Amino acid sequence: MFRTLLLLLLSTSLAYAADDKAATVKDALQKYQQLIGPVDQVNPSPVSGLYEVVTGDHIFYTDEKAEILIDGQMFDLQARRNLTEARARILFAVEFDKLPLKLAMKKVKGDGSRKLAYFTDPNCGYCKKLEQELKSIDNVTLYLFMYPIFDGSAEKVQSVLCSKDPVKAWDRLMQDNVQPKPATCKLPTAEVMALGRKLKVNGTPALIFANGVVNPGYMPADRLEQALNANK
Repeated sequence: MFRTLLLLLLSTSLAYAADDKAATVKDALQKYQQLIGPVDQVNPSPVSGLYEVVTGDHIFYTDEKAEILIDGQMFDLQARRNLTEARARILFAVEFDKLPLKLAMKKVKGDGSRKLAYFTDPNCGYCKKLEQELKSIDNVTLYLFMYPIFDGSAEKVQSVLCSKDPVKAWDRLMQDNVQPKPATCKLPTAEVMALGRKLKVNGTPALIFANGVVNPGYMPADRLEQALNANK
C-alpha cells in the first residue's frame, strides 16, 4: 500500500514538473511571436528535452531553454510512423457535427451507422483508389465534398452533381471510368472551396472521421475499417 502511494506521489510530482517546465518554455517563446505566431500550447515531446510547440495550425519543436526552434517532421523509425502527423490529426481535429454537410453529396451504405466525410476530386488518382477501397466498406454514411482542384475537374463535378442520380454518376465515373453526360445546375462549389481553405485542405483525398480526426490522404480498406470503428 505504502509503495503504491509512493509511486502515485512520484508520478504526480513528475507530471507537475513537466507541466511547469512546459509553461516556462511557453513563456520564453512569447517574444518570438512575430516569427512563429502566437503560441497556443507547449507539450513534452516523445524525445527527452525536446518540446512540442503548437502555433495556429502548425507544430514546431524546441529545446528546454527555448533557444533552438525546429520546423520539421518527427518520425519513429522502428514503428515507421510519422509522429508529427499523428499529433496534428489530434491537435487540429475538426468538429464533425459542425461541418456544413448540406454542401456535400451524401451516400449511405448498409445501415449508415458509421460516418466519414472527405474532400475529393474526379481527376485525382488517389481519390479513384479510395473509391475502389470504399466499395468493400459497408454500414457507413459518406459525405463527399467535391473539391475540384485539378484542370477539367470542375466540369466533371458539375456533370455529376447535376445528373438525375449524382451518387450513381459518381460511382460510374470513379469506379468504371464512365464519363457523365454534360449537365448544368447551380452548385455550392465556391462554398466548398472556401471550406477546404478554412480547414487547410491542400490536396485530395482528405478524410474526416466522426471524432474529427483528419487524415490527409488515401487509406486502404483495412485501415479505413479500423479508423471507422475507432471513431464511431
